[in-house]
Amino acid sequence: MELAVILTFIIGYLAIVFEHPIKLDKTVPALMMAAICWALVSLGHVDLPVGHHLHPEAGQEHDYYEHILSPILLHHIGKTAEILIFLIGAMTIVELIDLHKGFSAITDRIKTTKKSTMLWLITPLAFFLSATLDNLACTIVLVSLLRKLVPVKEERIYFIGLAVIAANAGGAWSPIGDVTTTMLWINGKVSTTGLVTHLVLPSIVCAIVPTFIMSRMGYMKGNITVPEVVTVDPRAEVKVNGSDLMLAVGLLGLVFVPIFKVVTHLPPYIGMMLSLGVVWLVSEYLHPDETFEEKHHYSAHNALSRIEMSSILFFLGILMAVAALESMGTLEALADVMNENIPNQDVVIMVLGLGSALIDNVPLVAAAMGMYDMVAHPLDDKLWHFLAYSAGTGGSMLIIGSAAGVAAMGMEKIDFMWYLKKIAWLAIIGFFAGAGVFLGLYELTKVS
Repeated sequence: MELAVILTFIIGYLAIVFEHPIKLDKTVPALMMAAICWALVSLGHVDLPVGHHLHPEAGQEHDYYEHILSPILLHHIGKTAEILIFLIGAMTIVELIDLHKGFSAITDRIKTTKKSTMLWLITPLAFFLSATLDNLACTIVLVSLLRKLVPVKEERIYFIGLAVIAANAGGAWSPIGDVTTTMLWINGKVSTTGLVTHLVLPSIVCAIVPTFIMSRMGYMKGNITVPEVVTVDPRAEVKVNGSDLMLAVGLLGLVFVPIFKVVTHLPPYIGMMLSLGVVWLVSEYLHPDETFEEKHHYSAHNALSRIEMSSILFFLGILMAVAALESMGTLEALADVMNENIPNQDVVIMVLGLGSALIDNVPLVAAAMGMYDMVAHPLDDKLWHFLAYSAGTGGSMLIIGSAAGVAAMGMEKIDFMWYLKKIAWLAIIGFFAGAGVFLGLYELTKVS
């Protein structure tokens, strides 16, 4: 039955990859493969590593779900819900800012229409914004900005592809910039100082190298295309009451989330709930004299209706399908096989980084933390820093390899194969360039 679960995952994954040739929305196979994987686990009474000692005696098969599968399933749906709630909250805040024309305060200051110049503006913005917020919230904000700065989608998706690479690179050197670095930080594997000191330069290289290469490509020559005929919202040219306030409150709300987490030690979605509530509260009282129809346009209800719910459901399916593999111990077994057959530890970590492009980096990092103990690898050991870099930046190689990529894919309907052809090779070059810098710096510090 374990083989059937793995085959289901592979078939579902291929359906997602080839969504355009088969003319099927990627959300459909994502949801189906998640449900079928868990159904096979349940029907086959798969021996799960967690709680295997609770297996029912003969004739008490119904206890399998109640005592073994149910707690594990609730654990995974809880972890998935944390991410989805965070995503919904961040997207709603961004939509509220957008409805109030808040981003115009930023876009109005960017006067360039040259593609290559715009690219060099977007990369550092994504890099440092990701380290301050996290790569997911950063990507959501940048997609909204780029929709205004680059009106034509065919041109815009190149910038978004680079933004995903830069956002993931920016999240790798910050303890709050990526889920995996946060995991390593909370579990006492890395310190804030150690993480920043060892990873900031490799992460910069990981973002800069792809940006430099893309800026030299033919499609980055010339100016950004402005459509001759644009459908304009009548409200677009009108100065919206409180636009600057909504921008400030919205961005402060997003920045507040990691601060709330550090202070309270609660998961990020709790802080996002508080931030969304405050931003929503402010939006309610910005238009007291408006008519009902006008007030509704700027309301959180309208912002929620603008969220791409299919991307939320796609994320749900992907994460729950991966959770099925994790629960069976498939990912840990894969990590153990690599560790046994690849003698060089640095190569193992890089392979895990490459694997994070295919499978969610969270369970991979969790498996890696279980493979190595703190006695042999204490706080701020080279292993943990390289793992943070590899897992954080390796996901850029495929668009569904990171939360930032999934968000961009859902918001802009980016084709998996397009990203694979146009962006993946740049991400791979950046990944190995940054890895080379990390290993080189480590050797230099070791000698000194």
